[in-house]
Amino acid sequence: MNNYRQTLVQDTHRLADVTGRLADRDWSIEWRTLQGGVCDGVQVVTLSNGTFAVEVCPTRGMGVLRARHGETTVGWSSPNRDPVHPAFVNLTSRNGLGWLDGFNELLCRCGLAFNGPPGLDEGARSPIESELTLHGRIANIPAHTVEVGFDDSRGDVWIRGVCRESTLFGPHLCLQSELRVPLEKAQFDVIDTVTNHAAAATELELLYHINVGPPFLENGAQFRTAFAEMSPRDDRAAEGVDSCAEYLGPTAGYAEQVYFFDPLPDEHGRARALLQNRAGNLGLSLTFDRERLPCLSQWKCTQAEADGYVTGIEPGTNFPNFKSLERARGRVILLEAGASYRAELSLALHCSAAGVASVADSIESLQQSIEPVLHRRPAPPLAAG
Repeated sequence: MNNYRQTLVQDTHRLADVTGRLADRDWSIEWRTLQGGVCDGVQVVTLSNGTFAVEVCPTRGMGVLRARHGETTVGWSSPNRDPVHPAFVNLTSRNGLGWLDGFNELLCRCGLAFNGPPGLDEGARSPIESELTLHGRIANIPAHTVEVGFDDSRGDVWIRGVCRESTLFGPHLCLQSELRVPLEKAQFDVIDTVTNHAAAATELELLYHINVGPPFLENGAQFRTAFAEMSPRDDRAAEGVDSCAEYLGPTAGYAEQVYFFDPLPDEHGRARALLQNRAGNLGLSLTFDRERLPCLSQWKCTQAEADGYVTGIEPGTNFPNFKSLERARGRVILLEAGASYRAELSLALHCSAAGVASVADSIESLQQSIEPVLHRRPAPPLAAG
């Protein structure tokens, strides 16, 4: 394996030049540091297999800014146009909604000690853990010990990083994240391990906020997943329950709608979701371990493009309800001292009608194995009810 490790980042550094493998393998790794404004000091690592590239941001919790395949960009246009350095994000501002000031990634993690809406968690294990901010801290914790490399035996390029979410008298959780880009696929794989380094058990919530806009999202775009049960999150979502699988075009004044799914696994224990454009010739699929990520949320935010036209596909250990509700429903993990929790998922791009249809058919075939329960109003155990 050809492995390169760097802890001091230069402005622009093509690691392929260092490894000397670019000539006989069509791949590259570029590591750069952004300058100016709120992105000053943000590190971005681009992994490319020659046709498909993924931009990873170690500074923002090892999130994925965007992916590119030819002329197609996978991501969305947030009002936060550039990746925001965590130094400019105050999570407690605006009644705990400050997380939104840095939100613009294709993939960002919500957690690790908590996610969901802000507020006072009266059931917290200690006073220092009771004041919750939107979606937790991990997306705004810079990584350290970042490594990149090319794996000859597996045929992929990869990046690894470690983020520590810890505080005195509170949780001491460590995320070790690995992202791999296979050489011959428009796909990336995420392998995360969260370890409790405290002397006592601590609570864990982990959700992957995967956010997509055009050209996948448009008027008439479709969301597909096989599921056993579905509930709208609240009364606003209940208004659109009959059309939750279909999207509007950019709509000024649109208020977000969220739907919770109990996803069905295939024979290998994997669940799948698909976002496809109206024509059905462009799609993005998500595959994840149903046992480790048993909850799936669909976030519809089809507001005006200038305000952030986007949808979210969000597998997690829990639903993004308030933590006390998730605890009461048994969806908050109690991670013992020294124990680890592993989660894996893959995102794949499909650029033909046949490729999209193949994924859609596999989802439909799995759905035919069970008659799903569709709630028209928010219903336990998925939503508050």
